[in-house]
Amino acid sequence: MTRTHFDLMLAYPQWQGSGRHENLPRGAAATASICARFAPRVDVPLSEAAGDTHGVVRWNALLEQFVAAQALLANHSPDRVLMAGGDCAADIAVIDHLSARHPDLHIVWIDAHRDANTPATSPSGHLHGMPVSAIMGHAAEPMRRLLSAPIDPGHFFYSYVRVGDQGDLDFGREKQLAMLDETQLAGRKLHIHFDLDVLDPDEFPHLAYREPDGPSVAQAVALVRRLAATNDLVGLSITEFAPADEAAATEGGAVIARICEAALGLEEKT
Repeated sequence: MTRTHFDLMLAYPQWQGSGRHENLPRGAAATASICARFAPRVDVPLSEAAGDTHGVVRWNALLEQFVAAQALLANHSPDRVLMAGGDCAADIAVIDHLSARHPDLHIVWIDAHRDANTPATSPSGHLHGMPVSAIMGHAAEPMRRLLSAPIDPGHFFYSYVRVGDQGDLDFGREKQLAMLDETQLAGRKLHIHFDLDVLDPDEFPHLAYREPDGPSVAQAVALVRRLAATNDLVGLSITEFAPADEAAATEGGAVIARICEAALGLEEKT
C-alpha cells in the first residue's frame, strides 16, 4: 500500500473513563504534543459535568466530551484520523466517525485488555473497559442513539490481548471476536487502536495498568509498521499513557513517536 497520512490529529484528553487516572492528564498532553507533529491538531474540551448514571462512572462528563468530539469530527470531516488519548473510551467517537466514512472499516485492537464489558456487566463502571462493546452497539442508551451502524464483529481483531473478566469473555464468545491473523488482513481500510498498556511493563512502565507478558516496544512497533504497509491505514489512536513525571513523559514520548512513524511508513531513527 502507499504511505498514508492523517488529515487531522484529534487531541482527546479524556481521563474520566479510567479508574486510575492520576497521571493520564500528563500523558494525554504529552501524547498530543507528539502526535501534533504528524497532522493538524484539534482539541476536544474537557467537561466538568458531574454524575454517575447509566451504569457508568462520570457518565455526564464522558457523554459531553463524546458529543464535542463528534461535532469536531463532523465539522472537519477528516478521512484519516490520528487520535491522542486519554483513556481507551476516547476511541469510540473516532471509530464511529471512520466507520461512517469507510463502511468496510476493519479494526485491530492492540491492548492488554479486552475492553468488552457493557454497562450491565462491568464490575467497575469505568467506560475505558467498555469501548469494544460500545462500537458494536452496546453503549449506554444516550450514547448508543448517537452512534452510527455498529461495527461488524468479523471486521474486528484483538492483538496481544491477555486480560479479561467474565463480562469481557462472555461478550467475546457471543460476538466470536477473533485474534489477529495477519495473513488474513490485507488491502483493507484499517483503524489501529494502540493502548500503551499492551507493552511489556518492564520495558515501558509508564502505565496505570501494568500487565505482564506483553510484547516488547520493538515487536509492537513492527506490528504497526506491517499493518500499515499491507492495508490502507485510515486511523490510529494511542491511549492510556500515564507517566509519573515530566522525565517519564519524555522517555515514553519517544515510543509514541516511533508508533506514529511506523504508521506513516517513515524510516525508524537509529
